[in-house]
Amino acid sequence: MSKSASSPEALLSRVEWTVLRRLDGLLQGDYRSIFKGQGTDLAEIREYQYGDDLRAMDWNVTARLDSPYVRRYDEDRDLTGWLLLDASPSMDFGSGHRRKRESLEELVAALAAILARRGNRVAALIYDGISDEFIPPASGRRQVLRILESLRSRPALDASPVTDLGGALVRAYKLMQRRSQVFVISDFLSASGWERPLSAIARRHDALAMYLFDEMERELPDVGILFMRDAETGEQRLVDTSERSFRKRFAEISRKQQAELRAALARSGVDSLELSCTDDIVEAVMRLARARKARRLLGSGAGSALGRSV
Repeated sequence: MSKSASSPEALLSRVEWTVLRRLDGLLQGDYRSIFKGQGTDLAEIREYQYGDDLRAMDWNVTARLDSPYVRRYDEDRDLTGWLLLDASPSMDFGSGHRRKRESLEELVAALAAILARRGNRVAALIYDGISDEFIPPASGRRQVLRILESLRSRPALDASPVTDLGGALVRAYKLMQRRSQVFVISDFLSASGWERPLSAIARRHDALAMYLFDEMERELPDVGILFMRDAETGEQRLVDTSERSFRKRFAEISRKQQAELRAALARSGVDSLELSCTDDIVEAVMRLARARKARRLLGSGAGSALGRSV
């Protein structure tokens, strides 16, 4: 039976040929630039040195000796990757040739495939504002397909209660049994209260927030009168985009929201990467690899905004 062009198998095959093959050549196999395992065997306890990860601090020894000490573990290549995926109605928005949800699916296929092909386990928590779906950790190509199938098969929602990203993060935190590589992929159109659980995840795990957006969410073009619909609540409003003052106010509000989001992510102690629906996935992953590699060379200060210009 032939594969549908939109099937998870077709998507994964396309990503393997167009994304992973290019990454293999660019990264030359050094995927540790993006993924770094954390072993469970204690190698040593030593005095803190500039650039050490503060999450490795041994507070008991520090208090006893009145000097900062850190724990160092033998690195284990085997790790568990967690994908916390936003499938809320706002992810169905897209003003160009693809929606945020399609960018999400391609990004998930690439990240999950990179993890799985190195023998690591991958888990996922998919949330949409109504319900969550937990996919337990497993390895192999079949696990990648299972995650993509679950993401694809979720019913479309016309509207939902405001997405509770914080609640999803709390549930994910409780499910994570060992130190993991965590990817939170969302447009962050959510109720407030997600900073604290994200910070808790970042203290225990190597966490990265990937912020997906559409260019029209930042600046409106002049397309005359149109209906604008809140994808989360379903509320509609008639607006005149030909009014320059309206477009200017829209852009100002958008810039303020972006600044507030970046500040919130920094306070949470996570690296963050901004991705437009028009961004090339390979370039995005390479930007991520370069920034995280430089961060480890220069020190481990948390909460760096990798942005689109890195």
